[in-house]
Amino acid sequence: MKKLFFLLFISSLSFAQNANRKFVSYKEVNNTLEINTSDGQYILKAYSDKIVETTFIPKGESSNSNSQAVVLVSKKGTSKIIKTPGTISLYTKGIVVTVQKSPFQISYFNQQKLLLSEKNGYFKQKHIPLDNVKGNIKADSTMVIDFNISQDEILYGGGARALGMNRRGNKLALYNRAHYGYETHSELMNFTIPMILSSKIYAVHFDNPAIGYLDLDSKKDNTLAYETISGRKTYQVIVGDSWTDLISNYTDLTGKQPLPARWTLGNFSSRFGYHSQEEVEKTIKKFEDDQIPVDAIILDLYWFGKDMKGTMGNLDWENETFPNPEKMMADLNAKGIKTVLITEPFVLTTSKKWQEAVDKKVVATDKSGKPFTYDFYFGNTGIVDIFKADGNTWFWNVYKRLINQGVGGLWGDLGEPEVFPSEAITAGGKADEVHNIYGHNWAKLIADGYKKDFPNQRPFILMRAGYSGSQRLGMMPWSGDVSRSWGGLQSQMEISLQMGMQGMGYMHSDLGGFAGDYFDNELYLRWLQYGVFQPVFRPHAQEDVASEVARKDVITKAKAKKLVELRYQLLPYNYTLAFENNQKGAPLMRPLFFEEPNNPKLWTVCETYLWGNDFLVTPITKAAVTSTSVYFPKNNSWFDFYTDEEQIAGTTSAIAVVEDHIPVFVRGGAFIPMIKTIPNTSKYSLADFVLHYYFDAKTTQSSGKLYNDDGTTANAFEKGAFEILKFNGNVNDKTVTIKLNSEIGKNFASSDKNVTLIIHNIKAKSASINGKNLDFKTVKNNIEIPASWKKGTEVEIKIQL
Repeated sequence: MKKLFFLLFISSLSFAQNANRKFVSYKEVNNTLEINTSDGQYILKAYSDKIVETTFIPKGESSNSNSQAVVLVSKKGTSKIIKTPGTISLYTKGIVVTVQKSPFQISYFNQQKLLLSEKNGYFKQKHIPLDNVKGNIKADSTMVIDFNISQDEILYGGGARALGMNRRGNKLALYNRAHYGYETHSELMNFTIPMILSSKIYAVHFDNPAIGYLDLDSKKDNTLAYETISGRKTYQVIVGDSWTDLISNYTDLTGKQPLPARWTLGNFSSRFGYHSQEEVEKTIKKFEDDQIPVDAIILDLYWFGKDMKGTMGNLDWENETFPNPEKMMADLNAKGIKTVLITEPFVLTTSKKWQEAVDKKVVATDKSGKPFTYDFYFGNTGIVDIFKADGNTWFWNVYKRLINQGVGGLWGDLGEPEVFPSEAITAGGKADEVHNIYGHNWAKLIADGYKKDFPNQRPFILMRAGYSGSQRLGMMPWSGDVSRSWGGLQSQMEISLQMGMQGMGYMHSDLGGFAGDYFDNELYLRWLQYGVFQPVFRPHAQEDVASEVARKDVITKAKAKKLVELRYQLLPYNYTLAFENNQKGAPLMRPLFFEEPNNPKLWTVCETYLWGNDFLVTPITKAAVTSTSVYFPKNNSWFDFYTDEEQIAGTTSAIAVVEDHIPVFVRGGAFIPMIKTIPNTSKYSLADFVLHYYFDAKTTQSSGKLYNDDGTTANAFEKGAFEILKFNGNVNDKTVTIKLNSEIGKNFASSDKNVTLIIHNIKAKSASINGKNLDFKTVKNNIEIPASWKKGTEVEIKIQL
């Protein structure tokens, strides 16, 4: 009865839409609702209870079902059709899509609340050149769809930008493009994802890769608009019961990020760049001599040529400076250190591979079919046509050879592509039609190649540009050539938080900053302090200023070394975050409004964020700061990670800032697993680990977990080659009970473990394990309890208060 009343209510609503579009007929076909209108056909279908898709096919055009983003298959029986005299509705438990017959109108509802409605539907308009893109759109007209949105909602999305968390009021160019040396403001960057998310906890994804605009109410008339030169007229509306549910649903639609190799979460040695094999080996020796953990070294463009210009596209070792790369990489691998190589999609006409690329017809062409060449910074070039089967295979064979030589990871640079003239033609379409999916498909050819030729390895794919769903390809995105300045640091939290909400949970920055020769050790250390609590710990910069921890001055190196060590100590927690991202799509970095979605004061906050569920982090992004204000979310007390000082839930406090670390707090009731520092992840073990429990009398029930596998095998969880260690806490007036149990995959060789349980902020009279009293150690307000945990058993620890 309630549902019927609601549908009758919405049938009485009337919104203005395209007055020339008339309802003609409808029919239900193969789990979809087809609506015929005077100027075309709408096709509505539900992928799940919380995802619906709408496609418009104008008269004279044919359907294009090829999506670059969507991998989810629509579930039969998810939706049903409900009719009233004036409306036809596609109904699911989470979304109602109502088509009003006259005047014609499509509206979207969740929990009986209007989310948004089409305003004019799809329509053509005279082309207006894209701002900041130097007229890359060369079309007489563009296709636009616009929507009515509410006056009070905040809008996020549109890819990587530095605009502030609320992007409403901006007209965003959809044209992947690098912004060298940006600081606090960047309107156009390397990832321009065609989706928006609303503070009302819904998202709209425009399922079309061609270049265009995303207008987030720039005219202040409560209008959201998407404009494009060509392609699919399809969009999905996604809803969620919470922010994590919304992003889980979106990543169900576009694909989950594969679990990366554990070494991805370690420390990288990287700069622009290492000029020789000798320099690589000496750099790693400095890490070893100073006992600084390191898991990988990244080689920039000098591995294939001695000069910056003229050699791009060689795609093979420069033998004079790297005389024995296979031995070099074998020696590094023996130490547990991976070699990551840069590659670019450009093949210069002066490179060693140019004639081969021409002969094999693997580069993009002009309209006459000849190789399309043009000038850019590095020389005269063509670009690999990765949309052509032969180009795809040719490029992958380059990678396959390098991987067989010992390369452990791949870096795809300049993949926007950095320069890609509109006149170029690929097998996938004209340059402007495929520009925004070039990086996406580049990552795909690598991911597919690994599955075919190295199926047991987890690829490392570092990329500067991508598209909706690039996370499912294992892409590790970074935020481009950020300025080596305080302004550059200030924009990084926003960029990573926004991209995490758009499925790209590993968005990270060149720690320390990339562009410029600004020498400031305070800035470097503050950036690395932030780096401990963000997805990828990869200092990188131009070679004017050393980026590697091992190459800093003695004082700075000692301070930075402690940060690297903390990063490794947190590996159990961080690897479990990676597993949660793989399973649920949950971002590693999360905005505070995930915790309090109905608190408008938090909707635009990025200065403080959540690292996973249990860390609250406030980076210091200005020089000489001695105090900063931190809001503590209302659901739990919070404890200083370094001092254990308690902060009350729902309050704002002035926090003293010290030199050695940024303000970091742990949620009351949280379990934080940690290990001792190790040289690199090849020495990772849970035979002995520390489990921190942050006692909070107000948090009576809490739980945590620790995911574990061998750290390298692809799809280990799906193969049953894993274990999940589970922790539960129960608090009453007199007793704290902590239970340890495990889930062991059928193909995992688990082992016994020695756990040091550290309970923070507690005064205990006695303790027992499985009913047997034991002695414990008291350190300040903490107690330490050693526990021997036999594999496959449950351990119960009771503490009497």
